Amino acid sequence: MMSGPKKGKNPVECTKAILPVKDALDILSGKWKLPIIISLSFGNKRFSQMAKEIPGITDKMLSKELRELEINGLVTRTVYDSVPVVVDYAMTPYGKTLEPVIEELQKWGSKHRKRVIEGVK
Repeated sequence: MMSGPKKGKNPVECTKAILPVKDALDILSGKWKLPIIISLSFGNKRFSQMAKEIPGITDKMLSKELRELEINGLVTRTVYDSVPVVVDYAMTPYGKTLEPVIEELQKWGSKHRKRVIEGVK
C-alpha cells in the first residue's frame, strides 16, 4: 500500500506504479462491472436475479459485461441441462481475490459520502 508521495523516486518507478493500476482499471472500468462483481460476491446468481439487484442495468448491458468478466476469468457461467435451461453465474477463485479491494473501496466510499453530506471539503 502506498504511504504517501514517493519523494526522490525517478519517473521509471512512477510508471511502474501506474501500469498495474491501469491494467486493473482496464478490466474493472465502466459503470457496471463492480456492481456485478459485488452482486456475485453475495453468492451465485441467475441472470434475472442480478438484473433485479442492480438498479438501472439493461439486460443487454448485463449480458455484455458478464461476457467480458468471464473472458477475464473473474466470473463463470454454468448452463444446466434442464427444462427450462438454467444458467448460473458465480465468481471464480481468481475473481474472489478482488474482495479486499472492493471492501476498501466500500470503506473509502462510505467516508467520502459522509464528507459530502456534511459539506466537508
